[in-house]
Amino acid sequence: DPDMPFVPSIPEDQFILVEEGDPAVIPCRTSDPEAQVTLVNSLDKSVHALYDTKQGFIGNFPAGSYTCKTMVKGVEFKSDEFLIYIIRATSQLPVEIEALKTVYKTGETIVVTCVVFDNEVVNLQWNYPGKVKEKGLIKLDDIKVPSQKLVYTLTIPEASVKDTGDYECTARHATKEVKENKKVAITVHDKGFVHLEPQFSPLEAVNLHEVKNFVVDVQ
Repeated sequence: DPDMPFVPSIPEDQFILVEEGDPAVIPCRTSDPEAQVTLVNSLDKSVHALYDTKQGFIGNFPAGSYTCKTMVKGVEFKSDEFLIYIIRATSQLPVEIEALKTVYKTGETIVVTCVVFDNEVVNLQWNYPGKVKEKGLIKLDDIKVPSQKLVYTLTIPEASVKDTGDYECTARHATKEVKENKKVAITVHDKGFVHLEPQFSPLEAVNLHEVKNFVVDVQ
């Protein structure tokens, strides 16, 4: 098609996630397999890379924006802009879950944290008793220093007995079929309670004027 030499791309194709050190494909394909195509960066400088008419340009590209150019009967055409993002990722998916405490009473705020290490982009989902009612508030902190970690914090305000159960986070790798899940059991009581463990017998004998200590463990 001389009026549209580049095959239109869908928005999902214009954002390219690449792991550090891996090759990427910039998918600007032409409707004429004989067309001469040039790849340029954001500074409009030519970038040398292998071109496959059925895939596009293939190579190890720095992060940034790229555009393809071609000439048809003396007229220059440009493709859509393609954005390459370089992400830090490992083949493994180290995940840890942590709860400040696992026993609460009604009205308190439940806080559970899920941490993903050494990966910049993951898809993380929570499963917990109040999810259907969308009761939880989720916050993400992306920490770079001293090491890469994504900290997802789930907060349940005004907890009730119905919030008792398993709190589970599932992380999925951005580019590989790898997933990891961790869970912690949370119990919410209707009200607080005290558990006593006496360190003495039901009946104790004491001599006159004797000083005796009675120890009780309180939980």
